[in-house]
Amino acid sequence: MVTKIKSVLLIIFFTIYNYSSMASQPIINKEGELLRHVVLLKFKDTSSEEQVKEVEEAFRKLPSQIKEIVGFEWGINNSPEGQDQGFTHLFFVSFETEEDRDTYLPHPAHKAFVDVLKPHLDKVLVIDYWAKT
Repeated sequence: MVTKIKSVLLIIFFTIYNYSSMASQPIINKEGELLRHVVLLKFKDTSSEEQVKEVEEAFRKLPSQIKEIVGFEWGINNSPEGQDQGFTHLFFVSFETEEDRDTYLPHPAHKAFVDVLKPHLDKVLVIDYWAKT
């Protein structure tokens, strides 16, 4: 009886462990690829640090507001090469399908983010690609 209980507990533990570790990983589509939406931002020189932080926070909220986003990363440039052309921020959004990306673009939460961004935006560069694994 004790052996059966230990076995069941082990199965439950590994099921929960595997599920929790999978939940943090982006889902890859059946072709083994993930659609990446890369956004690089250059802010206006007149934008304050607080205004830039407001834009960062608005972008960071999108994964919790748009279910089609399956992966999200962001960061601030720290390259020593001097090739950034003034772009300081990179946001990396992942989708399973082009349809999911196409749902994201006109989504009200994305539009609200763009409204926060626009007054502070000097330049933007957006590239979408299928990540090869």
